[in-house]
Amino acid sequence: MTGAWRGWVVPLVLLGAAEFAMHGVQSYALAAPSAAGQAFLRLAADGTLWTATGQTLGAAMLGAALGGGFGLALGLWFGLSRGVAEAATLSVELLRPVPSVAMVPIALLIFGFGWRLEIAIVAFTCLWPMLILTRTAVAQVEPRLFEVARVLRLSPLASVAKLVVPAALPRIFVAFRLCIGIALVVAVTVEIAANPQGLGYGMILAQQTLHPENLFALLAWTGLLGWGISAGLLQLQRKLFAHYGSVA
Repeated sequence: MTGAWRGWVVPLVLLGAAEFAMHGVQSYALAAPSAAGQAFLRLAADGTLWTATGQTLGAAMLGAALGGGFGLALGLWFGLSRGVAEAATLSVELLRPVPSVAMVPIALLIFGFGWRLEIAIVAFTCLWPMLILTRTAVAQVEPRLFEVARVLRLSPLASVAKLVVPAALPRIFVAFRLCIGIALVVAVTVEIAANPQGLGYGMILAQQTLHPENLFALLAWTGLLGWGISAGLLQLQRKLFAHYGSVA
């Protein structure tokens, strides 16, 4: 058995055990994997699954782009300026631990229900890991590169673009991978808690209407989405930065 298949052994065994345990059982809280599979096909056939997936992924990716982009800019700034980093440390450490769900009441007051609510909370959550990991990546850049920039008389902007960013890029990409995973989790959480759209809302609606097969179908699909995105980004990282060695 190859290594690629070994990871599937435990999930398949658990699915088989769940199917056996639920055989002949009627429940409003649980569903057999076969029932969830049938529900998945039904939701895919009528378009419900794809609409919800588009809503969730759209909000997650836009939020990650906004929060990650802002965090990248701040991380570069803090990494290059020790004084700025020290001045901002207290603010970052006070805001960073705030749970994303705790921002829902504030975001509701500002944006109301809909895309802007979800995107804002995802962006707030993705800001911090990108900022911190980018600042760390820049701080670990070889100091001699800055000496090269001075010898070449590069402007600060040119030094960052031509020397600092390329040197820190592998670790910045790891931060990007982390932000994408966080974005999907937060988007679904916001939809469950407050925003009536997407996969999270589909799950809470299935629970409220006593359709556990739909709930488990959407839950499994969300997990597969996260796994697929993470695996794709990991493969991209390996291709782009193979000559750097292992970075994560």
